[in-house]
Amino acid sequence: MDVNDDNIYGEYPTLLIGSGKYLTNITSKFQNRKKWEPHDPKKILTVIPGTVIDVLVKSGQMVKKGETLLILEAMKMQNQILMPFDGKIKKVYIKPDEKVPKNYLMIEIA
Repeated sequence: MDVNDDNIYGEYPTLLIGSGKYLTNITSKFQNRKKWEPHDPKKILTVIPGTVIDVLVKSGQMVKKGETLLILEAMKMQNQILMPFDGKIKKVYIKPDEKVPKNYLMIEIA
């Protein structure tokens, strides 16, 4: 989907979807929205708000795929956050008993 503001129709921008071209009236909410960014696999983010129960890794530590990085309690359940691939921990941004919101950066992988 692409919005083209330079068109012959004046105040109505055209919206390109696939091979179709449509005139539209874009709202300010749409224009001011947060732009989508692809997920960075080297950043471990929270997907749900919760409380950090335990952090099992330190900065500079080598970790293998599938090892538990930390335990996050959310909705009365303890969730193990696992390492997605082999790598080295660059930085840990959390500590035990810390409450974290959704999309919070917990661990960065080098």
